[in-house]
Amino acid sequence: MLATRRSDLAVAQTGLVADRIRALGHDVELLPLTTTGDRWSASGDSSPPDKGMFVKELERALLDGDAHLAVHSAKDIPAEMPEGLGLVGVPPRADARDVVIGAPGGLLALPPGARVATGSPRRAAQIEEARPDLEIVDIRGNVPTRLKKLEDGLADALVIAAAGLERLGLGVARAPLPVELSTPAPGQGYLALQGRRGDLEVAGLASNLTEDADRLCLDAERAVLVAVGGGCQSAVGAYCSALAGGRYSLTVYVRPEGATIGTRAAVEGDDARTLAAEAVAALDDPES
Repeated sequence: MLATRRSDLAVAQTGLVADRIRALGHDVELLPLTTTGDRWSASGDSSPPDKGMFVKELERALLDGDAHLAVHSAKDIPAEMPEGLGLVGVPPRADARDVVIGAPGGLLALPPGARVATGSPRRAAQIEEARPDLEIVDIRGNVPTRLKKLEDGLADALVIAAAGLERLGLGVARAPLPVELSTPAPGQGYLALQGRRGDLEVAGLASNLTEDADRLCLDAERAVLVAVGGGCQSAVGAYCSALAGGRYSLTVYVRPEGATIGTRAAVEGDDARTLAAEAVAALDDPES
C-alpha cells in the first residue's frame, strides 16, 4: 500500500513508483489522503500551519500500519522526521530547475513592473534579487490551478517547478531558470519513499528503485536544511549533482528571515556527505 496526497501531481508521481514496483512482481494499491497542507492551500489563510503540513497525514498512515510506503515530493519533507520513520528509497530525479511560464524570453526578458506569481518564499526571494523591478504576486493551488490563474490574468508570468509539469505530461512552454539564478529547493525534482524503520522487506524493495548517487545527493541537500533549520516555506535552496570521476557539486542559497538579500555558495568534492557543511560554511566566507 502506497500512501499519497490526493492531488493530480501526487497521484501521478505515486503511479510512477507503483508501476516500477509492479514491474518487480508485486501487487500495489494507492491510499490517497488529504493533508493539512492541501487544506491550507485551498483556504484563504495567510500563515502556513507547520513545516510538515504536506506529509504528516501520510506519516501517520505509516505509523498506524495503514501503508507500507509513503511517496512524497522530497522537497516537502522537513529536516526532521517522526521517530520510527526514515527515507528508504529515492527514484531517479526529474528536472530539478524552476521554470518561467508566460515569458518566452525568460525572467530577465520581462519588462519592468511585470507581475510574477509564485507561492514559494525561496523563489520570491531569488526573483526579487535578480529583478527588483518586478512585482511578486502570491499564488497557491496545485499545478493546473496555478496555470489557470495565470491564464485568467493574475500575473504576467508564473515561476513553478519543472518536475511537476514533466510528471503531469503538460506541454506548456517554459523557460528554465539557471541554478545560479534560482537555486531549487532541497530535494526538488526527487521523489522520496518513506517507510518504517526496521521494515527490511520494504526497505529492500525500495532500494531496487534507488541509485547511490541520487541518495547521496538528496542526503546532501537535506543536510543543508538541517544545518540552517529550514523547511518547505523557508528561503533555502540546495542543488547537488554528480560529476564525472565520482565527484559531486553542491550549490546552496540561503536568505534568513528578515534579511533583504540572500547568499549563495557552490562547492565540489569527492564525498557528497561532507558537501553540505562545506557549502554552508562557504556562505559566510566572502573568499569562497
